[in-house]
Amino acid sequence: MAKAVAVVHGAISVVNAIANQKGATLGIELQVEAIVETKTGKGISIQSKNKSLSSRLVNKTVEKIVPKKDLEKNNIAITLNSEIPLGYGLKSSSAISSAVALACAKIFKPKASDQQILLAGVDASIETKVSMTGAYDDACSCYFGGFNVTNNEKKQRTHYEKIPPNLSAVIFLPKSRKRGNLKNLKVLSSVFDNAWELARKSKYWDAMTINGLATSVLLNSDPTIITNLIEKGALAASVSGNGPSIAAITKKEDEANVKKVFSGLEGTTIVSKVNNKKAEVHEV
Repeated sequence: MAKAVAVVHGAISVVNAIANQKGATLGIELQVEAIVETKTGKGISIQSKNKSLSSRLVNKTVEKIVPKKDLEKNNIAITLNSEIPLGYGLKSSSAISSAVALACAKIFKPKASDQQILLAGVDASIETKVSMTGAYDDACSCYFGGFNVTNNEKKQRTHYEKIPPNLSAVIFLPKSRKRGNLKNLKVLSSVFDNAWELARKSKYWDAMTINGLATSVLLNSDPTIITNLIEKGALAASVSGNGPSIAAITKKEDEANVKKVFSGLEGTTIVSKVNNKKAEVHEV
């Protein structure tokens, strides 16, 4: 019987992809570990401390990567350990599906390419309605680390580079989990398009802050938080994903001042370093 362990990291939004199917993201150090074990029998079992995890997403990802004949001959037991808060726009679903695909590929499809592994999770996300766009942008930063600028519709990465390593993300998780109506994002599609063009030219911080102002207005967040974060030294700040979390990218020396902006708000603040490391897998 085989056993593989995969580690994939989280990410935050630079440009939201919902309006135009074009997005940009950057990797952070919070991680997901997926342990996949095969046993005699059949079926898929999932163990996770997080009860709100989408088991449909995990099952569909396994079906996408494991050949049918192997699915019929093996019981696949999956254990997930995640440091990424679920449902806050910090790409937990992309990290989980990529980690599951990577660990399964190690056992059943050792020659699978990065793109095949990524697409297993992306396609599973679309089919289980976990994501509207399949979140190819999110999956790329979770899997490869660094900055990733993508066309989600074509499932293409148009630009990639490493993030300056001395930066961290100060992330605020509001107590209220209310998210705005995502269809509203299309109202400012030209603004998101301009932000994406900036990201493609490596002007990530401008792109991220424009994205932050636009998404916060449209998704019921407070845009003055974004400007306060910039004023206190953040290089960029934005709602991450579809919210409700807000992330600010900062240098070490400005971290404390940036955290203070969140201190008067109801919720939790976490700090994560940026991540440039690619996902890893090994057999045990």
